[in-house]
Amino acid sequence: MATETLTLGKALNTGLRRALENDPKVVIMGEDVGKLGGVFRITDGLQKDFGDQRVIDTPLAESGIIGTAVGLAIRGFRPVCEIQFDGFVYPAYDQIVSQVAKMHYRSQGKVRIPMVIRIPYGGGIGAVEHHSESPEAYFAHTAGLKVVTCANPQDAYVMIQQAIASDDPIVFLEPKRRYWEKGQVDLDAPLTDAYPLHSARVARPGTDATVLAYGPMVRTALDAATAAAEDGRELEVIDLRTLSPLDLTAAYESVKRTGRCVVVHEAPGNLGLGSEIAARITEECFYSLESPVLRVTGFDVPYPAARVEEEYLPDLDRVLDAVDRTFGW
Repeated sequence: MATETLTLGKALNTGLRRALENDPKVVIMGEDVGKLGGVFRITDGLQKDFGDQRVIDTPLAESGIIGTAVGLAIRGFRPVCEIQFDGFVYPAYDQIVSQVAKMHYRSQGKVRIPMVIRIPYGGGIGAVEHHSESPEAYFAHTAGLKVVTCANPQDAYVMIQQAIASDDPIVFLEPKRRYWEKGQVDLDAPLTDAYPLHSARVARPGTDATVLAYGPMVRTALDAATAAAEDGRELEVIDLRTLSPLDLTAAYESVKRTGRCVVVHEAPGNLGLGSEIAARITEECFYSLESPVLRVTGFDVPYPAARVEEEYLPDLDRVLDAVDRTFGW
């Protein structure tokens, strides 16, 4: 078994490399993904090894990137598009919602769009305006798209390959503040034996309350669970992993045992994923709940300047405070 310690960013790079090796129809395209290797170096070395016909530096035109990829996907390729930063995706939003999400339905199932749209998202890196947004609700709300997000190197390595192999269009959200966090990655395990792409997973078992998180907030939730354990309270942390389709099977099972639930995400709370999750858990687990489902989210304001972003981002203390409140009912 070839298990290596990799950063999340390097795990993505390795997963992309495997996909390019395994399928000649896979192409990577985006701004500065070739010679530079991407602003976060996620595609570092890939153009050198696979050539500029498969790792393509595009013009600075997100709508053009996605529109070109739609044509490639229709013709049998598997394009992997990189949107350089989360806040840059909006010029391509029309293409994603009007073409990428609709083509399969519009063609009565005759046309598939097997493409992946990689988006580094979230804050925590001290960036400027338009570089720290959390647009996941826009895409999860759009019928015809699938949306996933990884939270650790092992999932990053496997999930990017699974997404590329899928015949459906997938928005692949990468937690940029976690790119440099390290973990063990099994490089030899067959992809056919991997954990399913569209399934949530228990990241830490517990008995007293359930904390649901995804992407960059999984680490925050795990840190909160570690802190709570020092006070004798065991939190069960569930990494949702897939936002559309939303898999809440593990969450239902957990909440029916713990009776308490806190949902955590960086995006603003108004109409965020937490609202939908809270509604579904309330419907499914009503008679097991000892308190309302609570949310810990970003605030309903544009993402703030870097010097005050830590006041905006959900942190360990805010998660623990919400857990405490679930015990006050």
